[in-house]
Amino acid sequence: MKMMTAIIKPFKLDDVRDALHQLGISGMTVEEVKGYGRQKGHTELYRGAEYVVEFQPKIKIQIGISDDRVDAVIEVVCKAASTGKIGDGKIFITPLEQSVRIRTGETGEEAL
Repeated sequence: MKMMTAIIKPFKLDDVRDALHQLGISGMTVEEVKGYGRQKGHTELYRGAEYVVEFQPKIKIQIGISDDRVDAVIEVVCKAASTGKIGDGKIFITPLEQSVRIRTGETGEEAL
C-alpha cells in the first residue's frame, strides 16, 4: 500500500476529484495549505502599498492506494491538475504500512 500526497492549485480540486472518482477512488482527505516552490511568491499592490506574498494557497490531497493502482492514480492526478504553468504542484508517494477501518476493524487493502 502507498500514501499519495498531492499538492495542487485550489481551483483544480474539483477536476482532480472527478478524475479520481472515474478511476474508482472514492475517498480522500483534503486540506487547505500554503506553500511555495520555484515560484517563490510574488509582489502585490494593495491601497498603494507594495507587499510580498511569499506563501501561495494550495490544496493538499491524501489518498491511501493499493500498490497496483499507483501509476494510474499518478497519471490521472497529473492530467487533471495540470495547467502547464509554474506552481501546478507536486505528488509524493510514500509507503503505507497499515490501514484500519475503525467501524469494521478491516485492515490492510480491505480498509482502503
